[in-house]
Order: sequence, then structure tokens, then C-alpha cells
Amino acid sequence: MIVLKVFVAWFVLTFSVSSVADELMQFSSALNKTRYQSLIEELRCPKCQNQNLADSASGISVDLREQVHQMIEDRKTDQEVIDYMVARYGEFVLYRPQQSSATILLWYGPFILLGLGFFTFAVVLIANRKKREALL
Repeated sequence: MIVLKVFVAWFVLTFSVSSVADELMQFSSALNKTRYQSLIEELRCPKCQNQNLADSASGISVDLREQVHQMIEDRKTDQEVIDYMVARYGEFVLYRPQQSSATILLWYGPFILLGLGFFTFAVVLIANRKKREALL
């Protein structure tokens, strides 16, 4: 029971501290703040794997949020920030990786598997129908 209370307290403090840290960042314009929010929601935390930088409380995501903030304030474009992150951490940091020969299965694999599933279903259905007709 004590462990659960400690975990809940740690969880609440961790997320409240990370949100307070974001609120303390000073932006030179409202546009920069909007760009910052958009970028940290689009970039994935390299440690957490399924959380974006905005949702993650890990140390590396805090550092990356600060890096994104600094780059935006240094008048870097969104594409320059994304290119920096991809160069440093690979395509993994993108929630929507760019289409390339390396990611073709990622983009089209589900449709290919769905098509193969329908084809297999149709073949089995036709084969069973022919067996039933042969038995009658």
C-alpha cells in the first residue's frame, strides 16, 4: 500500500514538474510558442518510444524540449529543427516518417497484408464451396 502511494506521488510530481518547466519557458512571440508546441507534439521521445516530447517526463525529453525551444528562438525553421533531430536520433523520432525505400513496408505493409487476407479468404471460400458441391 505504501509503495502504491509513493508511486502515485512520484507520478503526480513528475508530470506537474514537467508542465511547470514548459510554462517557465519564455518565447519572443506567440508564433514561436505555437511552433514549439507543434514540434514537441510531433517529435517522439527517443527513450520512451511511444510518447512524444510533450508527454514524456524523461530526462532526455526535457533536454530535447529545451533544445527545440533554443532552436526556435534562434530563428531556425521547423524543417531545420526536424532535420537536426533526425540527424541526431534517426527517423525514429518522427511520428510520421517520410516515405522512402526503407519505410515502404511501414507505409504500405498493412494494405498489402489486408489484400492478401482478402485473397486468401476468397480462395478458401471458393474451395469450400466446390467441395460442398462435389459432396452433394
